[in-house]
Amino acid sequence: MNSEDNLLAGIAGYVDTLSYVALFGLFTAHVTGNFVLIGAEAAGFGQGAFMKLMAFPAFVSGVAVSSVIVKRVEPATSNRAGCVLYIFQASLMLAFCLAGVGVSPVVHANGTPVIVCGMIGAAAMGVQNAHDRLVPRPGVPNTVMTGNVTQAVLDTVDILSQKMPSDARTVARTRLGKMLPTILAFATGAILGALAYQHVGFSALLLPCIALLCLALRTARGAQTQLDASATATDARKKPARPGRAADCHSERV
Repeated sequence: MNSEDNLLAGIAGYVDTLSYVALFGLFTAHVTGNFVLIGAEAAGFGQGAFMKLMAFPAFVSGVAVSSVIVKRVEPATSNRAGCVLYIFQASLMLAFCLAGVGVSPVVHANGTPVIVCGMIGAAAMGVQNAHDRLVPRPGVPNTVMTGNVTQAVLDTVDILSQKMPSDARTVARTRLGKMLPTILAFATGAILGALAYQHVGFSALLLPCIALLCLALRTARGAQTQLDASATATDARKKPARPGRAADCHSERV
């Protein structure tokens, strides 16, 4: 699952940076950062405060609708639920891409089409934030790196400390090995997101769309494997028991 986390972290960094560059400092994945920007803009620094404020209910809507979808679908496997959410997020990401292309070049931060564009992006990343909580799986957070970086620093200190027990250092080393690739993937995605927007504009959002659809396809295959395994186990339980020693003993007594 670590490769899935790395790809999702790359998507989060990519989309968050692209939206920040394109939409006057709007965060879509790290939506709480918008509150900091709103506070700064209240003092006259920056622009687009209303768009950043509207990103919060859009983000919440993405989380809420994701929860409703998973409950309505009633998936037979966790992989099937994950597949549904990936498709839903890819659809919103495509809508974000089309809305961005439609408002380009973005000149006015408070224009209604621009605000709607930012809200769609925030909703898409709300789905990704909800994914890990709605579909439990082994992995690390992939949308906000603050906690991951904090844990990575703590684990590094533990690994270097000679006073730490060897088993504790082993646990820290294992956890650090999971955290670092995700952090690097997020940073790489952030750089690529800025460069992609610089060269192709909002059309660059087609890349995370494709990545999400690939994840959906891979997860769908995993769901089918789970269903096949479950069906095989059920068939095995339904097979009639073969005559055992009890029947043999009865024959001997006759």
